[in-house]
Amino acid sequence: MTVLLSSPLPGPPRSRRALLLGALAVMASAACSDDTPRYRPIRIATGSPTAVYYAVGTAYANVIDQYLPNADASVVVTAASAENVERVRSGDSQIGFSQADILAATGGPPGDVAALARVYDDLLHLVVRTDSSISRLEHLRGKRVSIGGRGSGTAVTVQRLLKAAKLSAPGAIVRRELNLDDSMAALRSEAIDGFFFSGGLPVAGIKQLSEKLPIRVVGLADWANRLRRVYSDVYVVRDVPTSVYGTTAVSTVAVPNLLVVSTSMAESLAFDLTRLLLDRRDLLAAAHPAAERLDLRSAIATLPVPLHPGAARYYQSVKP
Repeated sequence: MTVLLSSPLPGPPRSRRALLLGALAVMASAACSDDTPRYRPIRIATGSPTAVYYAVGTAYANVIDQYLPNADASVVVTAASAENVERVRSGDSQIGFSQADILAATGGPPGDVAALARVYDDLLHLVVRTDSSISRLEHLRGKRVSIGGRGSGTAVTVQRLLKAAKLSAPGAIVRRELNLDDSMAALRSEAIDGFFFSGGLPVAGIKQLSEKLPIRVVGLADWANRLRRVYSDVYVVRDVPTSVYGTTAVSTVAVPNLLVVSTSMAESLAFDLTRLLLDRRDLLAAAHPAAERLDLRSAIATLPVPLHPGAARYYQSVKP
């Protein structure tokens, strides 16, 4: 903090001690003023460095650093959604990316979490080698499969999917709990037969993998209605075009991805963070194409999590 002291008014000479006490008083008054901007560390919980959360989160941190005075933003590499929500709830992170189904996993969102925006949709990938016999979800029986890292949104969605397909019983599949990077390495070495990962298109790691190893993405769209009936209306169907990974086009299960904060966050800060998110979305889209889907109309659709009052105030301020 920089404190500017005005020149002393004409009058009787002051002692050095008096001047020092006066300066200290001014500094103390400035430090106590509610109007004085404060240094604010803002940690953004993301995910794997080769996945979408990290790319968009890093760009968002740069935007915050550039356009929000006295803020110091940084990204945190995590297991993704489930861990991110816990970090926000505990105060270890101020912002977190999360799939909407994670927030509905216990029948309703945590009461201490609110949303800034719906950012884009995460698509559930089931990735196998091109020469694999796996072409349907049911073909995973007896196979070695990574269901996602512990604490990830992928793992929660996959657990539900496997239960719907009657593949959740012990021994139905040989489970591995690997993050994206470890899953790709295991598929390359043939230590596993396939892996799941949920992310916005394109997932950089999977794109890189497709350039080194012939792979396929297995379609999962047939299971979306089952997941909607049993668990939550957040599940939808989205396409993975051939242009994304150079693979055969398929449709799969998708779930909205939200940017969440604590309900205790100051309304003014939530307003500013939402404003920067939407006003500078071109910079986020430059970091990853998934952010191109962010717009005012879709951003407010954050169910099952309510908008933070500061975010709601921003959307009202720009309402046509």
